[in-house]
Amino acid sequence: MSTESQTESCTCVALRQATRALTASYDAALRPAGLRVTQFSILRRLERLGPIPVTRLAVEAVLERTTMGRNLDPLERRGLVKIEAGRDARERIVSLTDAGREAIAAATPYWQAAQARINAQVDPVAVAALAEALIAAT
Repeated sequence: MSTESQTESCTCVALRQATRALTASYDAALRPAGLRVTQFSILRRLERLGPIPVTRLAVEAVLERTTMGRNLDPLERRGLVKIEAGRDARERIVSLTDAGREAIAAATPYWQAAQARINAQVDPVAVAALAEALIAAT
């Protein structure tokens, strides 16, 4: 088998290509609301969890702490989240603002349309099963 054939059949490469295409699809759908899917996901997670340390939010979102910080910066600049000092100088607490709640409300119909479109093409039960199998394999 050639090196090219091995790369083409690589599960990791195939899944990375699929997730990039999926992310691009959601990003395009959310563009009218001025959000990317990662930002929308963070806002929704904050809506569910309430004020939370940035480090814990990163864990909840399965992101590196530094990646979470880079994702929060534009949300804070837009006034969608507020980041304040926690109990000590090292801890930073992030919370959703009223503008953030409004952004979620404005973006949700776009996200729902993208979700319905994707779910019509790919069985959500199969996606969940694949995710569970891959997580269990690590």
